[in-house]
Amino acid sequence: MSGTVLVLGGRSEIGLAVAERLVKRGNDTVVLAARRSGELAAEEERLRQAGATTVARVEFDADDVEGHGPLLEAVVAEHGRIDVVVTAFGILGDQERAERDAAHAVQVVHTDYVAHVSVLTHVANLLREQGGGSVVVYSSVAGVRVRRANYVYGSAKAGLDGFAGGLADALHGSGAHLLVVRPGFVIGRMTTGMSPAPWSSTPDQVADATVKALARRRRVVWVPPVLRLVFAVMRLLPQAIWRRMPR
Repeated sequence: MSGTVLVLGGRSEIGLAVAERLVKRGNDTVVLAARRSGELAAEEERLRQAGATTVARVEFDADDVEGHGPLLEAVVAEHGRIDVVVTAFGILGDQERAERDAAHAVQVVHTDYVAHVSVLTHVANLLREQGGGSVVVYSSVAGVRVRRANYVYGSAKAGLDGFAGGLADALHGSGAHLLVVRPGFVIGRMTTGMSPAPWSSTPDQVADATVKALARRRRVVWVPPVLRLVFAVMRLLPQAIWRRMPR
């Protein structure tokens, strides 16, 4: 691999871990896109220590869908061809609050689904124009069969998973590649204070699986792999049991 890595969600633990691994495999430029990008000094230093020759920071508000196109154009103008785009932004939200507060429910769905639809459409157009490149989309097992315990977040991930699968088919033959990653519970900042679920993983484990799947041009990867079998069984559970399943 060579060229620029763009991490949309530049302070994401998973996104940074993926970028770090790609740098070690030959990508020399990383662009970290996030809100308050001026505060990403530690993240920049981490990537420089990994071997990146250029680490740039740009302002990115995922919910500002009108800014997605101009952002990508600016990155290409400054750094040239984009090799890998990692969409590593999102919010978990508060399920209990979302059930009472429609605005909060919409906020979760907007960030975790609508904003992804927007930026991925722009990214797909860019990769088609380049004639190649890869994009990583982080779905979740929460979207495979939506649970009552986190149905707002889960429904957004279900929509994203479906959109990404269709987009992968639309990109077939263009030279561009889309990878959908379906992790289970990830132990990190986003889940601080929550009890880990069975078959949990860490950001490093998700990043390892992501980079291996990219190298093999896989379409979908489950993290850990056993979750693919687990959810094949869970799809068959009666609804009376499923609605009592925890987050």
